[in-house]
Order: sequence, then structure tokens, then C-alpha cells
Amino acid sequence: MFIGLDLGTSGLKGIVIDETQKLLAETTAPLNVNRPQDGWSEQCPQDWLDAANTVMQSLAKQLDLSHVLAIGLSGQMHGATLLDREDQVLRPCILWNDTRSAQEANEFDSNPIFRRLTGNIVFPGFTAPKLAWIRKYEPRIFDRLAKVLLPKDYLRLWLSGEHVSDMSDAAGTSWLDMQKRDWSDDLLAENGLDRSHMPRLVEGSEVSGVLRDVLANRWGLRKSVIIAGGGGDNAASAIGVGVVNPGEAFVSLGTSGVLFAASDAYQPDAASAVHTFCHSIPDTWHQMGVILAAADAMSWFGNVVGAQPKDLTTALGALQAPSNTLFLPYLGGERTPHNDAKIRASFLNLDHRSDKVTMARAVVEGVTFAVCDSFDALTETGNKIEQLLAVGGGAKSNYWVQAIATTLGLPVSIPVSGDFGGAFGAARLGMISLGGSLTDIATAPKIERVIDPILPLQDSFLSALKSYRKAYKAIKAIS
Repeated sequence: MFIGLDLGTSGLKGIVIDETQKLLAETTAPLNVNRPQDGWSEQCPQDWLDAANTVMQSLAKQLDLSHVLAIGLSGQMHGATLLDREDQVLRPCILWNDTRSAQEANEFDSNPIFRRLTGNIVFPGFTAPKLAWIRKYEPRIFDRLAKVLLPKDYLRLWLSGEHVSDMSDAAGTSWLDMQKRDWSDDLLAENGLDRSHMPRLVEGSEVSGVLRDVLANRWGLRKSVIIAGGGGDNAASAIGVGVVNPGEAFVSLGTSGVLFAASDAYQPDAASAVHTFCHSIPDTWHQMGVILAAADAMSWFGNVVGAQPKDLTTALGALQAPSNTLFLPYLGGERTPHNDAKIRASFLNLDHRSDKVTMARAVVEGVTFAVCDSFDALTETGNKIEQLLAVGGGAKSNYWVQAIATTLGLPVSIPVSGDFGGAFGAARLGMISLGGSLTDIATAPKIERVIDPILPLQDSFLSALKSYRKAYKAIKAIS
């Protein structure tokens, strides 16, 4: 058996699969985000450990875990977990969606070495600008700093006693030489850091350590259960849906939105705000466009009008041509293609006839157009997307998926019901780390249905997309 643990922002999920990849057990422990100031987002690392213990104890009640061979890890990226020489946490972890270090990010991004070596813009959510903010505003903490770990890697430290990260997660720090797949001494020096502050690097499909005996005894596991390198949440999810070869891609309509495409070549285009990262398997990279509010935008709207997101999308019926009402889903800024931490969401062209259904449709369309922005940015780098799979909560809405298919002019596949997220991908990486074949293990899921574009509506969606893009420029001018 194999365990996958996925440390998300809102919860930690654990699953157990057998050697045929059949799901045997699953459970989730919730997590809370603290927002002490506007634009700040933090979590207490001890909460992750408590959640992991809760998850493992729950799995142990469901199954005899003595046959588990490996544990794989997946997790939210970019978070700055700061440790002293005794591995004690120095302050709450600054999370991926924290924008306090926008100025520091801009300063780093103006230095050509960052884009040249990382292939990416330095976004406010990345780890390096967080450390620059700490150095500037919390110097006493910076002076005590001995190690910087990403969230899932702090969990790994607790599980195995090892300071280790994988290539895909390390890629989101702005310290990794993306082509060499190694820490850059020059980039670390820009932060006042060196390799001693960094964890050891492994590929996500390699062994990173062994489960500590005290935890194995607590949860009923055998000794010497290995911990796989694992991956950042999106790279692990890609393993979960079998997106490992060029031309394969998936769109995730979760809290945030991601358009992810695998590549066997390093082909960055930082100016497009496309993320070019290492994949969690050797000699492979990936590119992704990131939307900060996808299904989260519908959740927000549901909270405003007192309705469940599922009910709002179900009420839309069959796909219709967009109305004049526009929604820009920039509730907390946007990454691809704008790299704009200050822009905020807007409804435009409301009138006396605008109602809940009209506005819900506009939210779906706004997120759809944001996905199209990412699609165009990825394809302009030379990425040819031939297959597109839709996953995440928003993908349960036929209306939403068909809007994306119609605007892109590309069929979108929906997998059969099941968990193909980070936890599943992490468990698969655990299997591969023990010598399993990537080709045999990281297969695509069975497809339940394919949603084709409605071509007679495509011109209407493309026209609305043009208006959406003009609206961003107009709103930016007054933001």
C-alpha cells in the first residue's frame, strides 16, 4: 500500500491506495488561514503537524497500515517556513497568497539575474521576496534563521528528520536555477542566504528519507517506510492525472485556477507571466498559467447572495452567448498574464435586468476568459496543447467546462468520478520511488465524457473575451 499526503491551504488530505492504485481509504483534516493585516496570509506550521497526525490516525482506524511501503508528499507552494538551528519555527509561515512583499518582488524582478536563471517573473507570492521582507521588517528573526523550508517539506522534516525539498516545489522559490535543477548561489546571495539555509534537493520520484520509528509505531506502520520526494501541489496533481508528456495539459478549477502543460524542454517566457517550473519527474519541466480566484470567485459570489456555488451553476441551464455583463475575477490580484497584485474584481455593465443568474453567468465567463488568457500565454511560448483535461470543483459544472471548450475551440475531457489531485499524485510518486515505472503508474484516468465546443457560439464568446481584455486595461488605469 502507498499513502499520499497533500498539505493544502484549507486542509490536509490523506489517501491510501494499493498496488493497483485502487483507493482504499481517505480523510481530511481542516486548516485555517490567519489574515492579521490586509494582503497578509499566514498559517502556524504546528497546525500542519497536528492535521497530519489526525489524518494518519484516521487512516489507521480505517485500515491496517502495516503493509504501507511508501509515503508521498504534495503541498501548497511558496510558503516561507523559517527555522532556527534547533529546527524551531521562528514565526508563522507566510503563504503563497500573501502579497505583503510586492515591493520586494518588484525590486528582485528588476534585477535581470532572476529571470535569466529562474525563467520566471519574481511574483509577490514566491518565497524569495518574503525573505527580503523578513530581512527588512523583522531583522531579529532573519538573524536567527538557519533553514527555510516549504510547507510540505516542514511536514517531511517532522516525518523523517530530513531537510529535503523536490525540484517542482523548489522551483517556486526564485532561488532555483531552473535549467540546471539546482540552487543558485548567486540568487541566494541576493537574499543574504547561502546553501546552508536550503534543504537538500531530490527529484519528486526519488527517495528523500525514511519515516521515524516513533511515528511508525504510533500509526501502526512497519519500520523503514520511505518518504518520496513528492511535489508541489500542481506538479503532483499532474502526476495524478497522467500529464507527463508534451502536448498533454489539464485545467484545474479549484480555489485558484491552473492551466498546466507538460514539456520535455526548458522554454521559459517570463514576460508572459507564465510559470516555467521543473516537473516532479526527472528531465521534465512544465508551464502553467495561474488564476488566483477560479471556483473561489463563485464561492465569493455565493456568499454575497446567500446561495451555494453548485446551485448557482446548475441554474444556468444550457450554454448561452455571453450578455454585456462582464466580471473580472481579480478578487486578490492576478498572476497570469498580468502579474498585478493590486487589481481587484469588478462587475461591469449591470442594469435593471441584472439578477442573480445573470451575475453568476458573468462569474463563470470571467473565470473562463482568465483561463483563455493563460492558454494564449502558454501557447505563445511554443507549447502546443493537444489534449485538455478538466479537474477540480468547478469542472463539475457542464456549463463552465463547455464555456471553456467553446472559447478555446477545443474539446475538454472530464475524468470518471474519483480523486486525481495532489494526494493521489503523491501516492503515485511513492510507488515510482520504489522502482515503479512512470509509464505504467502515471497513466491518464478513464474519461467519463468529452465536452465539445458549441461552435455557433464561439464568435460571441471571443467577442466577449475582447471586451474582457479591454476592461482589464480600463480598470487597471483607475485602480
